[in-house]
Amino acid sequence: MYLYSKRKMLSITGLSVMLLFVFQAQAPVRPRTIQDTVEALLAKMTLEEKVGQMAQVTLDVITKGPNEYVSDEPLQLDPALVKKALVQYHVGSVLNTANNRARTPEKWYEIISQLQNVATKETRLKIPLLYGIDAVHGATYTAGATFFPQQIGQAAMWNRALVRRGAEICAYETRASSIPWAFAPVLDMGRDARFPRLWETFGEDVYLVSALGKEMVDGLEGEDNNVAGSRRVASCLKHFLGYQVPQSGKDRTPAFIPETELRERHLPSFKAAIDAGAKSIMINSGIINGISVHANHDILTKLLKEELGFKGVVVTDWKDIDNLHERDKVAATPKEAVKLAINAGIDMSMIPYNFRFCDYLVELVKEGQVPMTRIDDAVRRILTLKFELDLFKTPVTSFKNYPEFGSKAFEQSAYDAAGESITLLKNTNNILPLKKGAKLLVTGPNANSMRSLNGGWSYSWQGEKVSEFADRYNTILEALQKKAGSDAVKFVPGVSYKDDGKYWQEKDVNIDAAVQAAAGVDYVILCAGENSYTEKPGDLHDLSLSANQVALAQALVKTGKPVILVLNEGRPRLISAFEKDVQAVVQTYLPGNFGGDALAAILFGEINPSGKLPYTYPMYANTLVTYDHKPSEEQNKMQGMYDYESDFAIQYPFGFGLSYTTFEYSDLQVDKAVLNPEESFTVSVTVKNTGARAGKEVIQLFTSDLYASMTPDVKRLRGFDKILLTPGQSQKVTFTVKARDLAFVNKDLRWTVEAGDYEVSIGTLKTKIQLSKTHAFAN
Repeated sequence: MYLYSKRKMLSITGLSVMLLFVFQAQAPVRPRTIQDTVEALLAKMTLEEKVGQMAQVTLDVITKGPNEYVSDEPLQLDPALVKKALVQYHVGSVLNTANNRARTPEKWYEIISQLQNVATKETRLKIPLLYGIDAVHGATYTAGATFFPQQIGQAAMWNRALVRRGAEICAYETRASSIPWAFAPVLDMGRDARFPRLWETFGEDVYLVSALGKEMVDGLEGEDNNVAGSRRVASCLKHFLGYQVPQSGKDRTPAFIPETELRERHLPSFKAAIDAGAKSIMINSGIINGISVHANHDILTKLLKEELGFKGVVVTDWKDIDNLHERDKVAATPKEAVKLAINAGIDMSMIPYNFRFCDYLVELVKEGQVPMTRIDDAVRRILTLKFELDLFKTPVTSFKNYPEFGSKAFEQSAYDAAGESITLLKNTNNILPLKKGAKLLVTGPNANSMRSLNGGWSYSWQGEKVSEFADRYNTILEALQKKAGSDAVKFVPGVSYKDDGKYWQEKDVNIDAAVQAAAGVDYVILCAGENSYTEKPGDLHDLSLSANQVALAQALVKTGKPVILVLNEGRPRLISAFEKDVQAVVQTYLPGNFGGDALAAILFGEINPSGKLPYTYPMYANTLVTYDHKPSEEQNKMQGMYDYESDFAIQYPFGFGLSYTTFEYSDLQVDKAVLNPEESFTVSVTVKNTGARAGKEVIQLFTSDLYASMTPDVKRLRGFDKILLTPGQSQKVTFTVKARDLAFVNKDLRWTVEAGDYEVSIGTLKTKIQLSKTHAFAN
């Protein structure tokens, strides 16, 4: 009986095993995820292959030419150098253009196809290359691409939809250039008027930067962050963290930022973009509180990767690991610099000129100075991005599949953006718009320059090559000649830029000729500002407009002719020496290729200006403040014998901008007078167009914490909307604000709201709400 039972049991067991196999064969197979694929590939890689993925070289290094800095023209890859980079050193990424010059979509396709052919066919693991480019206000290293206003101009639009549309077009045209990775947006806070990259930002306010940064990420990557398609690119947030506020106001010089300020003012824009799904991030080139950011483990790992949970690729800025040794002197050798940066949390090194990084990092891992877990973390992030971009299936996209590249529809969007960005700052006696048939003198160094309209990062790094690529567009002069008729427009520059010199150098100063030309005209259009620049070459010693331009303005004012000052500048250059004597002031920022046309349409009333300043325009060199300053910046006279009164002198306030129509605000309401820290409240206001023509108005919602345990800002932007109203039309605008949005970072580094009164204001209207209790939020 025992034997029988045992045989029966064995038979049943065998049947069970057979049924199990059948069941498993019929069960659905779990799809292999990107994570699974990455882990499988990672397991096959040698140390050298892993390190190569962490390396990024510039295109000049692998082209034919006399050295790694200069390429021959016409541009050609050097097969031996390409194999050295991609096969011998396993380099995983290339960036930039060659010879600092824009290329056609056809040329980009040729070059990147050749690179991908080597990467995917001649390397052991067939891993495609990740190509990246600075796409700052469009696909700016591609000839024929659509250029939008620089970010400071896009901020002046206060129009979320147009910012997103510009990013969508940028993504499309970058992919049309066979490039899947765009180094944008810039989410630094533009809080120092002296800084040479202020124009690359969305301005001085953290809410505005955060809101528009999210729109740009959504435009580049899509709301679902599905960048596998051929119409999206991976974004790269710049420059984490606290860039653009050094003590000197000069690029890449030391900053001293309290951690409360770092977290409250500089972190939220990056957090918003990370929450929106941004795929990569570039690191601040500078030094904060004595520590180089590229070697700061607290910022790169503890804050970015652990606290914010960032899962994407962390890439250096240009040559910044070398700078730990060469410039900052925190690493005694280049090899030690590599150790510091990689252990701090860097995933990819923008080398950019040689392969020593790879040699050093391999040695450091073998010596136990950099853990393999750190290497695997970095490579895992890089491979994940390559799979998300679908580079293993489609390593290169072709210009042939992008029929809308440079289309009229894209150009119309860029023109609309330029028109909405331009900001009317002064309009004495409604001198603008100009009367038809008026005779004009157009003068100043910015009058006939496409270079100054576009600024840096336009066809070349400093923008000095713009004239070679943008001759089919209209300068301010050409646009006015077309609008008013050539016979009605005189042109005498008075001052010109020295385009083969430094950005600030001028030539051909002939103010008398401009003064003489003013005779017989009805208006003087003075086009002043700056020539193009960016980064360190754009540093300045004096924020005032150049002495030659000031002298030109003062001489033209003395002619008695009405002077319309057109500012074309990347940062607010001081104009207080003559501003009171001109009849109108129009700020164009850096409006792009269609800026001349948009300005002419505004001056003649075809477009009603709707731009608003995204920064505070200073009056003097020692009045550099932001709108969200502390109350002590503007003191009333103290009672008693001592005069502590403070003169708060600015030229124009943040958020300011005029229109050719007028708007009236009324009926400001909040839905609750008292709320607790977990609640939200709504604010509504009615806006009416009380003028004679249609216009767009930006409604800005501010709050003020009246008293707090840490001295509060005088006010903070909490919401904005832009609406179009016809004459006589009214519209109710509603905002929803969380009590959490009113929080500040306290001394314990906790986001906190405190019990007490808060003022809510829109325009000149004000009301109050009350927080019922103090609450610290989980960061």
